[in-house]
Amino acid sequence: MSRIKNYKQHLVPLFEAFFITNDAQKIKEHLISNSNLPSPRANLELAKAFANMVEQYSEHESEKLWKLCSEIIKISAEEAPTNDPKEFLPFCGASGIGDIGSVSLYYFEQSLSMLKMLTNDSRWRIREAVCFGVQRLIRKRGMDTLNHLERWIIDGTLLELRAVAVAVAEPVLLKNEQIAYYALNLHKQIFNRIQNTADRKSEHFRILRKALGFTFSTVVCEVPEPAFKFMHDLINSRDPDMRWILKENLKKNRLVKNYPEKVEFIKKMLP
Repeated sequence: MSRIKNYKQHLVPLFEAFFITNDAQKIKEHLISNSNLPSPRANLELAKAFANMVEQYSEHESEKLWKLCSEIIKISAEEAPTNDPKEFLPFCGASGIGDIGSVSLYYFEQSLSMLKMLTNDSRWRIREAVCFGVQRLIRKRGMDTLNHLERWIIDGTLLELRAVAVAVAEPVLLKNEQIAYYALNLHKQIFNRIQNTADRKSEHFRILRKALGFTFSTVVCEVPEPAFKFMHDLINSRDPDMRWILKENLKKNRLVKNYPEKVEFIKKMLP
């Protein structure tokens, strides 16, 4: 039995009791005590099991699950700082919010709104959970979700741009050609925002730039022709951050192994 299935078995009676009593304390205690925090790695298998349970029950118990996830994502950085076991609650809640929105059309836009808010959380682990939640929305409501993400880019914060880039750079999702082309277009729009960003010294800009240093290569692998053409168009950019992002992606094995000649050509063109 996989660890995720094992965790789901432990969660089933806790969820069933919650639906009867409306008391989620046992679920919260279970998540906290098995969070693996403090440590470098939270219990991702348990988080996935929790999200799977939320998705499984959302069709019939969406209102109660929405209330639960909405409650736990509000646990602030002051209450549960990075690596505190209680941080695992909003971490799980963010994925759960995505699952509810993916199953229930009623909560779809609300889930995106709440996830957008969480992208600006000071805790890196919560920002990662947002990406998981968005990916779960893309998996079930692909084009609708991607259309919303495009709006994030137009007027979003740097951390919101980062969330879009990371969320769409998921290899499993990119196997869908339509999603892959859309992901490329979203990255193009993010690059355009970067070139028009004056403040390059903020921590949030550093976080965005670091993410783009690997997300773009994932997209390139699935739509190589238009993606490499776009990289060619960027070669003459005098923007040092754009050049840094290109160079970082060209180091990735996924490009070096699959497209060695194209990678070498662009490398030679970059100073």
